[in-house]
Amino acid sequence: MQEKDGFVSARPERGIIIGLLDSGIFPDHPSFSDKGMPPPPSRWKGKCEFNFTACNNKIIGARYFRNGDGTPLDQDGHGTHTASTAAGAFVEGANIFGNANGTAVGMAPLAHLAIYKVCGLTGCPESDVLAAMDVAIDDGVDILSLSLGAESFPFYEDSITLGAYSAMKKGIFVSCAGGNKGPIYQSMSNEAPWILTVGASTIDRKIGATLALGDKEELDGESAFQPKDFSGTALPLVYPGANSSNPKARFCIPASLNPDDVQGKMVLCEGGRISRILKGISVKNAGGAAMVLMNQDYMGYTTSAEAHVLPAMHISYADGIKVKAYLNSTSSPVSTILYRGTIIGDKNAPIVAGFSSRGPSLASPGILKPDIIGPGVNILAAWPLSVENNTNTKSTFNMVSGTSMSCPHLSGVAALLKNSHPDWSPAAIKSAIMTSADQVNLAGNRIEDQTLLPADIFATGAGHVNPAKANDPGLVYDIHPDEYIPYLCGLNYTNGQVGVILQRKVDCLVESSISEAQLNYPSFSVVLGLNPQTYTRTISNVGEASSSYDLEIVSPPGVDVSVEPRVLSFSELKQKLTYSTTFSRSDEVDTGFSQGFLNWKSAKYSVRSPIAVVFE
Repeated sequence: MQEKDGFVSARPERGIIIGLLDSGIFPDHPSFSDKGMPPPPSRWKGKCEFNFTACNNKIIGARYFRNGDGTPLDQDGHGTHTASTAAGAFVEGANIFGNANGTAVGMAPLAHLAIYKVCGLTGCPESDVLAAMDVAIDDGVDILSLSLGAESFPFYEDSITLGAYSAMKKGIFVSCAGGNKGPIYQSMSNEAPWILTVGASTIDRKIGATLALGDKEELDGESAFQPKDFSGTALPLVYPGANSSNPKARFCIPASLNPDDVQGKMVLCEGGRISRILKGISVKNAGGAAMVLMNQDYMGYTTSAEAHVLPAMHISYADGIKVKAYLNSTSSPVSTILYRGTIIGDKNAPIVAGFSSRGPSLASPGILKPDIIGPGVNILAAWPLSVENNTNTKSTFNMVSGTSMSCPHLSGVAALLKNSHPDWSPAAIKSAIMTSADQVNLAGNRIEDQTLLPADIFATGAGHVNPAKANDPGLVYDIHPDEYIPYLCGLNYTNGQVGVILQRKVDCLVESSISEAQLNYPSFSVVLGLNPQTYTRTISNVGEASSSYDLEIVSPPGVDVSVEPRVLSFSELKQKLTYSTTFSRSDEVDTGFSQGFLNWKSAKYSVRSPIAVVFE
């Protein structure tokens, strides 16, 4: 994705290096061509551990760890996909089965890539992840991108959190996937305040398909596989879960389908238990002619366009209920799929994906997570194998969804910001991304979630990334690495536990401690009882030397928010000013949490901090 005003191509000579921890890379893909790329910067110390000539001025390093199967080569596609999303080169004619055809390019196409293979066929061991982060820091990366994560753990027990702290101290920005366990609250991973925690949203492109039922009702969904030879003739429609004594049949799990029931028919399969692609394989092997996949309830209207093995499409949960109602209304139900191809211009985009993990943070409730959302649904990017015939090819792409896909978008944005502002700290870059985020969709309405209702603050965090605005945010909230020490002591960790994170001995009685919400973070997450709470923030001028900012406050329902002072007047760049914010209960509210924001506004800039209040 290119940004206006030459943002992408600014100052390529700085040599920004994105270190990517994943399943390796397929280096022959044209997304990793080094045409027009400068050599790596002289500070680069990394190695290339391929046993053939693979590294170049784009992939400047590739290493594998104990679980890396003896090579940095990608075996499942995940690492190739995320690497090209972050920093892939321009590739013309990228598509999936002819759909979404156009020129593919990563967020930071002039950034270098350093690959650290920590995931193999048996998973991603924590010891490999932490070792790779340490090596990447020594190698000289600027950005670390980790589309990895697990459960929520205390920070001193979380390997990614520990590695990210060491990286942040060296000025390295760390971007991580927030997790795919949504829409359940408190399902976040990678929650530390020194990590950018990224949720997933849709984009305005769909690979459209329509399910035409025999009663003339048409239901819209998606599929990346749109066979030209599918006639569109009405097929008998069956739902294996309706009559089978096998509870697995409704999920179309292999060996659960009776060929006599599905032969030559359109088969309705429910989501869950196994992947959607495997369901299609199961239906095809049982003799089914086509498949319609309905979402599980929690996924709502989040649909995936995937490389199916037979004519198929994915519909929402609500539309799946309509299909079941139609099946019950007639003794001879029929349906067909009408393929619509690539459709650009979904005005509801971006929508928070149903799978995108939600806050509030378990590990640190006083820090709002996720920080940001970015594109993570039906993302077209490089793939090591042909999705058509599962063979090696030098130019193939696949469409995949997950916070794994949104994370490298933000890693690329961070690389662009580091490139434009080499003096900015990781915290300043994070602040620029968060305070400039979009709050509305393309139609100008509030960003929605998978239910098509307004998304709450624990789904969106600060909002949807806007790279161009982040490049010129006006003001930033900065955090010096030492400022995390009183924050950690305030979490009631023992000296030993804090020492594990800091990698040195520490005495919290000497260091002092602060409450979580007192950290100089670009957002507020307040656990509010009967007593008012006051927190200070210090904000730095990176916009216009002489500027004045007035305050806009939208108080969360049930909360009074007062700020002093209400005007910030700057006279020079890099000047810092401090304000205090007091939160107090105004009346009883029915919900367990409430949300609002405060916004510092000048003639040119808008610097927005979201506010989440959890009542206790």
